[in-house]
Amino acid sequence: MSSGDLGTVLLDRRGERAAVDRVLDRARAGDSAVLVVRGEPGIGKTVLLDYAVSRASASDLRVVRAWGVESEMELAYAGLHQLCLPMLGRLERLPKPQRDALGVAFGMREGQAPDRFLVGLAVLNLLAATADDQPLACVVDDAQWLDRASVQCLVFAARRLLAEPIALIFAVRGPGDDPELAGLPGLTVAGLGGADARTLLASAISGRVDAEVRDRIVAETGGNPLALLQLPRGLGPAELAGGFWLPDPRPLASRIEDSFHRQFESLPAETQRLLLTAAADPTGSMTLLWRGAELQAIPADAAAAAETAGLVEFGARVHFGHPLVRSAVYRAASAGDRRDAHRALAAATDPEVDPDRRAWHRAHAAMGPDEEVAAELERSAGRAQARGGLAAAAAFLERAAVLTPAPTQRGERALAAAQAKIRAGAFDAAGHLLGMAEAAPLDEFQRARVDLLRAQLAFAANRGGDAPSLLLRAAQRLEPIDAGLARETYLDALNAAVFVGRPASPGGRPPEVAAAARTAPRPPHPPRGPDLLLDGLAATFSEGYAAGVPLIRRALSAFDQETSAAEDLRWLWTACVAAVDVWDDDRWDTFSSRHVRLTRDAGALSELPLALSQRAYALLFAGELAAAASLLEEAQVVTEATGSRIAPYGALALAALRGREAEISTLVTATKDDVELRGEGIAIIATDWATALLHNGLGHYDKAVAAAEHTSAYVAVGPANWGLVELIEAAARTGSPERGTDALRRLSESTSASGTDWALGVEARSRALLSEGETADRLYLEAIERLGRTRMRAELARAHLVYGEWLRRENRRTDAREQLRTAHDLFTDMGMDGFADRARHELLATGETVRKRTVDTLTDLTPQEAQIARLARDGRTNQDIGSQLFISPRTVEWHLGNVFTKLGITSRKDLR
Repeated sequence: MSSGDLGTVLLDRRGERAAVDRVLDRARAGDSAVLVVRGEPGIGKTVLLDYAVSRASASDLRVVRAWGVESEMELAYAGLHQLCLPMLGRLERLPKPQRDALGVAFGMREGQAPDRFLVGLAVLNLLAATADDQPLACVVDDAQWLDRASVQCLVFAARRLLAEPIALIFAVRGPGDDPELAGLPGLTVAGLGGADARTLLASAISGRVDAEVRDRIVAETGGNPLALLQLPRGLGPAELAGGFWLPDPRPLASRIEDSFHRQFESLPAETQRLLLTAAADPTGSMTLLWRGAELQAIPADAAAAAETAGLVEFGARVHFGHPLVRSAVYRAASAGDRRDAHRALAAATDPEVDPDRRAWHRAHAAMGPDEEVAAELERSAGRAQARGGLAAAAAFLERAAVLTPAPTQRGERALAAAQAKIRAGAFDAAGHLLGMAEAAPLDEFQRARVDLLRAQLAFAANRGGDAPSLLLRAAQRLEPIDAGLARETYLDALNAAVFVGRPASPGGRPPEVAAAARTAPRPPHPPRGPDLLLDGLAATFSEGYAAGVPLIRRALSAFDQETSAAEDLRWLWTACVAAVDVWDDDRWDTFSSRHVRLTRDAGALSELPLALSQRAYALLFAGELAAAASLLEEAQVVTEATGSRIAPYGALALAALRGREAEISTLVTATKDDVELRGEGIAIIATDWATALLHNGLGHYDKAVAAAEHTSAYVAVGPANWGLVELIEAAARTGSPERGTDALRRLSESTSASGTDWALGVEARSRALLSEGETADRLYLEAIERLGRTRMRAELARAHLVYGEWLRRENRRTDAREQLRTAHDLFTDMGMDGFADRARHELLATGETVRKRTVDTLTDLTPQEAQIARLARDGRTNQDIGSQLFISPRTVEWHLGNVFTKLGITSRKDLR
């Protein structure tokens, strides 16, 4: 079905055309619009897209178009390059990091592999820059066959289009074929109605057709236009006129493809070979096709019969009438003929201009193992990885492993392919390749790598409970081979053990991993931060908290000085966790801030949500809830963009501190269902701690006790220690001092050994809650003094609150009011509404009048508007804000217009 068939095939498509018109009209009016057209093969999606192109061109929209090609799915960014090629003249308008990322992705310049989401942001801004000159329509057909990197970048951009004059229209098959596009506005194209289907069928049949046969064809095709046009070609006159026809049980797409197959087989042999060569080349290049044809001695006049049959058009590019024609031609050919076509195309491809496609053709031309081809594929994998095309690199390496004749080298390449598949998220394929590697003769280092990759696969796929024990086994195998890598793997195993917690498989719990790590070989160089962290954490879990603190402090001192960006990016999150465990609020603040800066500078968006979450926690404890909320909004944007599966740790803590019970309930339910399935034990601790914190703030002490006690089943690190703090307060308020006494004993094991003002201040406050008389008074004052010397303003405010409550019960009302007023003011300024309300009620009980304070104006803004307003207030440009929030500068300007209207101001300077 070509665009010339529009008038016929678009029978009864008024609703579909109207939907396309609305999308184009929005772009013409200056707004963005996205539409995903779904439907089975032959239903008319391509013709509907042809209609969109025709209407867009007629109404002064610039049109760019791309097609997904099944055989090109292994080539990273191939589809994206096809779409963006006409717009690359505007590349210099992009910020340098985005410009460089897109240039590297497209092979236009050398550089480190860009994060694919930085490439997506570059595409968004390239589209926006193009639309600044003229409204833009982007049309992508057969998106289910785009390479993964391309579709991820396009969906990234599509979800962030708002105030740009851009229409983005995709066509895909069924809903199961486009998981990346789920959630975008969609249009499902159904078959033609009965009358129009019969009209279309009549146009395809020249002779008489029996009414019963006609109705049966219409019914069995479901009104599918391509089926109505193609299937009658397989029926003889007796079947059409006499009704002697049996129903075909095969799927409709297979029957349509068989129709094209029959047409293909009726063509002359030279024409068949030319069509097969065209089907084997995904570029559609006429120059390449005729070079390949010449190498096979195919005459130029072979093209005429294929065009006359309507199967293909040879114009500026090779264009098959339907994607099923390409697949029918390729599948109909013998394996030998397919190899001949690929061999000719490889010979016709310039090895300097397009070495990767040449390697790809040579791989498909190979009859069996071929070291020369395998080595060429390995080099292509390196180039793909340098462009950030992990999926393409993995595909090249997988094919290279299959074609490697030497068993030892096959095992090495299978390991490399498995590692690339894990990084690309292709977990099933990674498992298969690890099996291939294990079947080869491996040395000890390679077997250790198999264990390491299996552990990484288990952790990456589902945060599995097997990961710690698998990492431990890999570390033990690495000991005699590479001491440095063995120590890093032990540290990874300890991190995984803490992360997984109680659901870990036998041998993979923190004390068990720590005991094994104590026997790790000494580092082959002077101890670095990660080495000292390993020793400190291993000592903590093996000998007790006090034994590990000095070593962890030495490790944190080593991290005070920035080393290489790569090392800091790998270990700073662990350093932050260690700083929390030893109650070092200054280093927690410094390291978490540095980690966010480094991940942003590196464009490491897959790491950014964890860095932002850790930084948000540090800000929450410091009482900077608004700043933390801004980071968590950013983390949510990145998480959605990257498809990360990270528990909403920061959102839980923020909702708890704000006293939002309904929000916590929703988050806890969703989080526990997810993490219990994955075996992410630390997230279970975090949800229980957040629940206890919420209920202590609201004064629901029975509920707080129940939630806090759940944390006691876990090793006392991080949130588990915080859970003990909540348990002590809740137990003191419910008349259960024995519960609080045991929790205080456990808490003091870490706070006393730590000795920081944060630790000793929290311990003093907790001990005061379980004390009486002068002892309690002294401890409350000590807590306020110590916490006042830290960044932990939320902890300080809580110390003022519980001291004020105690003073009121001691009938020292004047002193109580002073403490409660201080607490109320701090909580209100920070936005800790639950605790603020608790302080207000206590103040009222002292006889003081106090009004509930809120910041009404800012609540009129959406979270994204508030975030943009804060960034603009701090002097960030629209381009800076857009880069941080993954939206275009024009969308930033649109949001700021809404902010100005809501706040009743006229310029950015008024935001201050």
